[in-house]
Amino acid sequence: MKIHLSTLGCKVNQYESQAVASMLRERGCEISDSAEGCDAIIVNTCAVTAEAVRKSRQTIRNLSSKSPDALVVICGCWPQTEPDAARAFGADVVFGSGSKHELVEAVLAGKSAENIDRAFSRRVFEPLPSGSAGNRTRALIKIEDGCVNFCSYCVIPYARGAVRSLPIEAAAAEAKKLAAEGFREIVLTGIEIASYGTDLPGKPGLADVTEAIIKAAPGVRVRLGSLEPRIITEDFCKRLSVYPELCGQFHLSLQSGCDETLKRMRRKYDTARFYESVELLRRYFPNCGITSDLITGFPAETEEEFSETLEFIKKCAFSQMHVFPYSRRAGTPADEMPEQVPKAVKEARARKASAVAAEMKLEFAASQVGKTLSVLFETEKSPGVFEGHSKNYLLVSAKGEALRNRVCSVLITGADGAVLYGDIINSQ
Repeated sequence: MKIHLSTLGCKVNQYESQAVASMLRERGCEISDSAEGCDAIIVNTCAVTAEAVRKSRQTIRNLSSKSPDALVVICGCWPQTEPDAARAFGADVVFGSGSKHELVEAVLAGKSAENIDRAFSRRVFEPLPSGSAGNRTRALIKIEDGCVNFCSYCVIPYARGAVRSLPIEAAAAEAKKLAAEGFREIVLTGIEIASYGTDLPGKPGLADVTEAIIKAAPGVRVRLGSLEPRIITEDFCKRLSVYPELCGQFHLSLQSGCDETLKRMRRKYDTARFYESVELLRRYFPNCGITSDLITGFPAETEEEFSETLEFIKKCAFSQMHVFPYSRRAGTPADEMPEQVPKAVKEARARKASAVAAEMKLEFAASQVGKTLSVLFETEKSPGVFEGHSKNYLLVSAKGEALRNRVCSVLITGADGAVLYGDIINSQ
């Protein structure tokens, strides 16, 4: 059976898609890069914004038109949050965001099927095979699913349900397996990994599972996925800063640099608490990269509030940011808020914030010249020239032989925009 699998959205979706692909390969299927001539087309959808839903629907149409006789499979957060709309789309198989093992069986059966549960009825973490979505140097382990933060703009709690965590022993076993397969970096991902362990006996935390994974895979770099600022405490930093394997790059979800806007967003911190996290990370992880997300034009955001946000992101000096104009999402409290900001204003603010983010990115890259960074090389861009990422997640280019999937110490000699260049000092 020849199958094409397309993924939209976050790293959790990427993880789950690679797991489905792995299970299908084990059953004798071929996973094709092209949708043409396939027996089945699987689209793992995203529903975080109205735009994400639009792209999911568009992808389904485009891919199914390339193989009109193929079994069309829709899964993920869009069917979970809008089951009637997904059913009406005419796919053969419609699954929500859970039950990936059953999804594989439905695809192999080759006939119509549906499985959309109540996300908040889920109480057990669904273990799936860890691995890579295609890059054989870096692998993902999903350690957590679900979220109960209920930010006013976000539909994901309704798509994913309550927090469920992969037990520490199972996470360590996955890390050990990935290390044996030759991966040099493991990324810990989940819907809200700061809540890891709140559902497990004894309530272990993110620091506990991270330590266990590092110890289970000696010499393998470990990178944390997106973090809520409240997880960054002095104890958290003290415990993890002793491990050289932990990558010094931390993605803290900001969304706004104005306290009044954060209140309307129902975020669980203010700017003072966020900045405390930034300072702790820089104290315990020198030269770390701190990345973030920002939403512009949230309902009732004034020019003054936006100006506060711009000043705050400059103060934080992020190494990289993802900036998005606010996108209304039906079913969320923010969609019903008065004083919706006009699209043109949202987009203009996004451009301004993106310009500031671009400047900060260049400044951080330039600050690395003269330093020695540990780099995991991933691709050969041209004969004898390889690119990879440093621990603080900067793109580094260097000359050498057979560097792919090797970790090297690189003396940074220059920067061309956000890309660093350097000379290899030694390699592992």
